[in-house]
Amino acid sequence: MVTLDLRHVASPAVRDLLHLVNLPDFDRAHQQIERLGGCTEPVRLNGQSATVDTTTGEVLRSYATSDEPTGSLLTACGNRRASRCPACSRLYAADTYHLIRAGLTGGKTVPETVRTHPRVFATLTAPSFGPVHNRPTTPGGDVRPCRCRKLHEPSDAALGTPLNPMTYDYAGAVLFNAHASALWARFTIYLRREIAARLDLTQKAARTVLRVSFAKVAEYQKRGLVHFHAVIRLDGPDGSTQPPPPYATVVVLADAIRAAAARVRVTVVSDALGERELIWGEQLDVREIAAFGTDAELTDQAVAAYVARYATKSADASGTLDRALYCRPCQGRGATLLPQGTPLPCTACNGTGQARPLPRLAVARHVRQMIRTCWELGKLPEFADLKLWKWAHMLGFRGHFSTKSRCYSVTLGALRDARRAWRTEQARALAGLPDLDPSSILVVGHWAYHGSGYSPGAALLAAAVWHHRELERQFIAEGGC
Repeated sequence: MVTLDLRHVASPAVRDLLHLVNLPDFDRAHQQIERLGGCTEPVRLNGQSATVDTTTGEVLRSYATSDEPTGSLLTACGNRRASRCPACSRLYAADTYHLIRAGLTGGKTVPETVRTHPRVFATLTAPSFGPVHNRPTTPGGDVRPCRCRKLHEPSDAALGTPLNPMTYDYAGAVLFNAHASALWARFTIYLRREIAARLDLTQKAARTVLRVSFAKVAEYQKRGLVHFHAVIRLDGPDGSTQPPPPYATVVVLADAIRAAAARVRVTVVSDALGERELIWGEQLDVREIAAFGTDAELTDQAVAAYVARYATKSADASGTLDRALYCRPCQGRGATLLPQGTPLPCTACNGTGQARPLPRLAVARHVRQMIRTCWELGKLPEFADLKLWKWAHMLGFRGHFSTKSRCYSVTLGALRDARRAWRTEQARALAGLPDLDPSSILVVGHWAYHGSGYSPGAALLAAAVWHHRELERQFIAEGGC
């Protein structure tokens, strides 16, 4: 047996790794990390559980975290953001892909006849709040110089930033992000009205013959504004199991989308800013989705992959942060409250409500100004409901990144339940438990949150697991077997 003097190992992470490797039950500790697939910030739980056969009262299996080498059970963080956890975000992207694909081609409880329904891929953008550096193109696709007379490279950090920051409407940009979800909600209302009008039906009559189903995802542009990509489909009144009437065509759907987007208005009134009218941008793209296997560029498989890729991105794609800026001890109020309700200045943020001073943020000047605008507007009483201080790191956007209508396809919860059932069956077979009726099995447990993240040594093992799996994926993608 080889012994090591850990005092001569310089790196704390390496020392912790050597300590972990020398544990008697290291294989079990490594198995936990391997099972998470490289999750960067798992949740640590303490507790116990028992699996009971309700027909006989027999305890089939018991488990306690006190028997674990590290004293806790690791569970995946489940974060959808690729910048926070690549492993969990990849799983989220895969679920989103299957959700979108099922609504286009069938499967996952959706009939295959859904591919015959009228469906389009629509992109709704933000309006202009001032000229920015960009890469305009000619009708033939050639890149032209920007307004600054410079031909920007695709990786140029200046792209998306204002030509004149002094005249750029930062307040309007932040308010658009904050109301983007409201704009989308009104768009869906107007869309149903426009479809009914084009079919010469009342809205009540239209609901008896067809239904509008959709799934959308938000994406940040380089200028820090959100726009929505959406799959919009026409169904029968009961959803994906029924086709719409023959007169409800793709042309009708596309025309209704353009008309509805032009009608949407959200008015914001402020004593400090006056009255603002928020609308969609002029760049509206509506294209029919072709079936997989055709020569068309926009097929159902391509759309599903496109939407899934953006479902794991966050505002950090535009150069901002992926963590909240507000001070958690005081919840951004700048003061903590005693049980009697007496406010005390927060010592964590010195009464500013900010977890980190804005001038010290490692972001571009344009992004910093949008964050500063969120913070300043959040102090106004008329914008208190927007909670801009809480969503400043998202540049004001506070909606869900991916949403869908009820009857579009299967839900993410159903996909996760199916995966959980499969893993439970695998664990049952591995433990040698009898194959019983699931309705006769009761799992009784008590769990408590212990913390998040790995120890320094376990973090090295998790990084190795993620790297190994990435190499395997690349090998398979390149034609390996």
